[in-house]
Parts: sequence; structure tokens; C-alpha cells
Amino acid sequence: MDRFDAMSLFVAAVDEGSLAAAARRYGRSAAAATRAVALLEALAGEALLLRSTRRLTLTATGHQQIAIFRDVLAKLGALDPGASAGAIGGSLTITAPELFGRLKVMPIIETFLTRHPAVSARVLMLNRMVDLIGEGVDVAVRLAPLPDSGLSAVKLGTVQRLICASPDYLASAGRLDHPKDLDEHVCIGLNAGSDRELWAFGTPAVERPRPRSVSIYTRLALNSAAAAIDAALRGGGIIRPLSYQVAEDLVAGRLIRVLAGFDPPPTPVNFVFRAESAKRGALRAFVDHATPLLRMELARIARVLATLDRPVPSTDSGGSTPPRP
Repeated sequence: MDRFDAMSLFVAAVDEGSLAAAARRYGRSAAAATRAVALLEALAGEALLLRSTRRLTLTATGHQQIAIFRDVLAKLGALDPGASAGAIGGSLTITAPELFGRLKVMPIIETFLTRHPAVSARVLMLNRMVDLIGEGVDVAVRLAPLPDSGLSAVKLGTVQRLICASPDYLASAGRLDHPKDLDEHVCIGLNAGSDRELWAFGTPAVERPRPRSVSIYTRLALNSAAAAIDAALRGGGIIRPLSYQVAEDLVAGRLIRVLAGFDPPPTPVNFVFRAESAKRGALRAFVDHATPLLRMELARIARVLATLDRPVPSTDSGGSTPPRP
């Protein structure tokens, strides 16, 4: 089932008060309406509707998601009449940071191209700020605070900068209770041109901590976040990744989060594009397609981090790092 069909049936079910009524509105079967809800709940990773014999009730997450669904469907309705039926053509140039693009954006681009066979895409994986106008880019995924500009933006969520290391490393290393303790540890950085890197930390017990930067000696410096994570998984030292990069490794216990009380403020994630370009059917359709999916994925990662409460192993404990699939 198409995700847009699922959103339409979901919204109709809430408005009508029943799945059967939503199905009748769109000339579909009651089973199709049930599958629509199941699809969206699978994407969200939790229940969106509580169903009883007499009524439907939105969960807290359901309230958040239905607002997203209504927004997406309203934007689709503003497209050309044939757009929502798949009659969209043209080319798109999309840019994203290399690892986020590979892990989170590419699967969505592939499903979008499957849905719209007349659209072609050029994808630039670049770990730098891209000049959309000068480099001919239609839409960028930005993982950073947005400066004031004439560009339009769509908020997708946030990611968190973390400090973590493997269980083996932490079992053999010294204490790590405060950022100043990093001077006694092997740190892995992403500034290949220097052996020092600025790491931002927040202040514990402060609702809106102002980040302060600390110059960290990085014994190992690379120009690849994926390679840095691999080194940390092998017990090579402490890394400072973004949450989406290591969420699964944290859940599996291959990495352990430390200094969580000193986290800096979250990093916003946005789509950025030129307002005049947004009138193009292909660009609008892509943003409408990708926005709810990326929002749900970033929300899922935030929930994963919220459930993690693993103690750091004591320095005299043993153990080995579980294999990475």
C-alpha cells in the first residue's frame, strides 16, 4: 500500500470515527483501512490509534503524527491534478552529509524514484555547506543550526552529539566522570589536519545548557565518521558521533554512552531549498514524500536514546565486544 494512501485512510478514520467509515469514503475495504494503520504504526514504531468496539482514540504519538499527515496531504492537494497519481517528471539534485545521506536519505530517494518513474535524481554526499544556487542543488539536508537566509526550510527533527566507546575500552581505561578526564583517554577525532579538535559540552542540571568548547587531543584523527566508529568498535578509543550514526550499536551494547550529563544542545535537521524551486512538482513531491519518513525515523532514534540507561563498566571488569553484524 502507498504511504500517501495510508495517510489518507488514517486521517479519514480519525475524522469519521471508524476504520469502516474511512474505507467507505475511499471505496476501499475495511481490511485496507486496517493495513493502512498498521503500516503507519510500523513506520512510527509504536501505536498511533487505540481501537475499541465503539471508538478510535489517538495516542500521544498519534496526535503528533496526524498533524504531519494532514500537512503532507494538504501540500499534495496543492500539486498539479496528476501529481499525486504519479504523473511527475523532471530531475532533482539532492545533497546530504555523507553518512546521513547513505543511511537515512538514500532509501527514501529510492522509494521516491520507484513511485515516480519519470523523475531522475543526482545525489551529492558532501560533508560541507553547499551553495544551492551556485552548485545547482534543488534541496539539501542540513544537520546544523540554520543561518538567516532567503532559503525555505522544513524542520525534520534533531540529532544529539554523544560521547561513547566500546565496553572493552572502558573496561581497561581510567575513570570518565567529567570532560576534563578526557585528557587521560585515547580520543578519536574527525579533524585529519590536526591532532586537536574542539568538542562541545553542556552543563549538567541546566534546562538549556550553553555549550562550551573544549580542545581535545585526538591521538587518532580521520576524515571519515564511519571509519572513526569502526575504530571505536574495535576498542580504539572514545568517539563523538551523532546519535543516528550509533543508535543501533548502543542498543546492541557494542558501544556505551558516557558523559551523558554533559550533552550539548541537540543539532537541528532540516530540508533547505529555494522558495521559487518549491513550485516544481518533482521537488514538492519529494519533500512531501521524505518529510514524514525522516521525521518518524529521527523520532524513533530519540526514543531509542531515551530508553538507554546502561552503566559504564567498572575499570576492573572484564568482557568482550559483541560482534557487529
